[in-house]
Amino acid sequence: MAERVVIAIPTCKRPESLARLLDAIAALDTDAEIFVLVADNDSRGHQGFDLCETRAPRYRWPLRAVIEPVRGIAPVRNRLVSEALKSEAQFIAMIDDDEWPAPDWITRFLAAQKQTGADVLQGSILFVPQMDGVKPIPDIRHPTGPGDMLEGAGNLLIRRQVVEEMSAPWFDPAFALSGGEDLDFFMRLKGAGYRLGWADEARAMGEVASERYALGWRMKRAYSNGNSDMRVLLKHRHGFAPLILESLKIAGALLLSLPLAIILGLSPNHRHAPLVTFSRAAGKLTAMLGMRCNEYASVHGE
Repeated sequence: MAERVVIAIPTCKRPESLARLLDAIAALDTDAEIFVLVADNDSRGHQGFDLCETRAPRYRWPLRAVIEPVRGIAPVRNRLVSEALKSEAQFIAMIDDDEWPAPDWITRFLAAQKQTGADVLQGSILFVPQMDGVKPIPDIRHPTGPGDMLEGAGNLLIRRQVVEEMSAPWFDPAFALSGGEDLDFFMRLKGAGYRLGWADEARAMGEVASERYALGWRMKRAYSNGNSDMRVLLKHRHGFAPLILESLKIAGALLLSLPLAIILGLSPNHRHAPLVTFSRAAGKLTAMLGMRCNEYASVHGE
């Protein structure tokens, strides 16, 4: 019997990207039974919901859209999980609306799941290069096999039993607008003894919005990631040792990054790295002081 998979897509104000993703899913080469679920986090404009309603009658797979009125990445992911559990699917495949999968995406995911026995798998994300061939963000890739930790919820395959056994909310609403809900989810899975893994062949392409090429955006993103990662660490830490270690790392980054930026100022490939490192350390420090950065209060792309 063919495996049943719900492809779960969070979206917000990016109808063009969502249309490209739906086109790629319609072209999948797989023997699995596919059901496509979209949760639109824009309750006012709901362009993603409207797009799905228009396409659903002629779409290759069963396609259903819902509107999640509570703003934030955690609420929309939770809505996708709760809706997916209403189906008989054995797996939930999550992919973001600014990504699109290779034709063998689901086939590769299911094969890697059988190979590794993982409860949650992440697939690799290959970013589209700029016109000059340079990638503003490195590809996210690891060899296929068991993993100690995953890197994001944008390209995931989750066994149904995992979310059935967990108590809702699966993604902590405290990280709704800041991000970090995926790292927190993975930390909870790891703590509960679930097996994590990587499927390098289950590839999705990722698009980088034009504003993300700039140094200012990269520094802002590093600050946000540092802030949310530290908040997750503070939530899950056991004892003071991890906090002391992170404090030493933060101090070192803050002290060394600016001198390194001056030293590497003439190197086009490395001159921005110290400033990005400084921003990430600053984000961690502000999280330790009780401040949070709400990156998902705005939407990038179309």
